[in-house]
This record gives sequence, structure tokens and C-alpha cells, in this order.
Amino acid sequence: MSKLGKILYSEEEIQRRINHMARIIEKDYEEEEELILLVVLEGAVYFLADFTRALQKPVKIDFLSIGVKKDTEKNRIITYVKDLTLPIEGKSVLLLEDVVGTGLTLATLLQHIESFHPKSLKVLALLDNPAKRLLHLTVHYRLFTMPDTFVVGYGLDHHEDYRHLKDIHEFTLP
Repeated sequence: MSKLGKILYSEEEIQRRINHMARIIEKDYEEEEELILLVVLEGAVYFLADFTRALQKPVKIDFLSIGVKKDTEKNRIITYVKDLTLPIEGKSVLLLEDVVGTGLTLATLLQHIESFHPKSLKVLALLDNPAKRLLHLTVHYRLFTMPDTFVVGYGLDHHEDYRHLKDIHEFTLP
């Protein structure tokens, strides 16, 4: 039976870290005329909303939506349900991710985004789980380095449930 566990990151902690990270991003991108935030739907939507409100720098926002399925050989295949609509060639791009785990999906996303030739491409993760990492890749900014556990809340789900929670909770899988 699934069980909602203890709060790992409270709403207050999340907001404090978002505000702190917004100041860092503003400083790091102060020379840039335009910053484009790319967001993978749906887990990072709460993060995006709070982060953009904390920023004191105008940004443009675009979304990617991916589908992950297995082919007959049990390989994961990523398909783009919704691809980029903003032109990003020659622009500074910041990819907002909810959770970076193995790095396999993120590596595929980064390769795809790079094919549009942005000026720069960096990653901002709400949660980074380096214990799961299978690929070496750079997470430039992170709000939290999480323990190796399953989590829900603040946009993160289990079978589309629990996204609405204001805090991030441990979650015991069935």
C-alpha cells in the first residue's frame, strides 16, 4: 500500500530556496538581453510559476512535453508530444527540471535542445538525485540535493496524484 511520508522540503523552505536561486540567476544572466526558460511538462509547472514570480528579470517561457515508452527490446524511447515553439537559436536558455535522477532523459533532452543552437544551455533542477545518476552530466543549479527516495508534492506525482501538495513528501511505493 502506498504511503505519504514525512515532509522533506516544506513550502517555506522551497520558497526560500527559489528566492535565493532567483537572485543567483539574475546575477549570472545580468548581461543577457533575453533569457528563455524551457520547462518539461508537467512536474515542473509549480516550480516554474514560483520561480518566474521570484525573478526580477523578464523571461520568455516555452514548454516541452515528452512521452517515454518502451519498445519491443525494453529500450526507452522518448517522443516529443509538444516541441519548442520559441526560436532559441543564439539565445540563452535555462532548462527547468523537476527531478534529475539517472540523467538518461535529461541527456536526451539536452541533445535535442542543443540541435536548435542556443547561445548557452544550462539546467536548473528543483531536486537533484545524484545517487541515481548513470550518466555524467552537469546540473548547473539545484534547489535541493535529495536523498535517494521517491517523492511527491509541489508538482511531483505518483500516477497523477499528490501534485497539489504544497510541500515535498517522501512516498512509499506499493
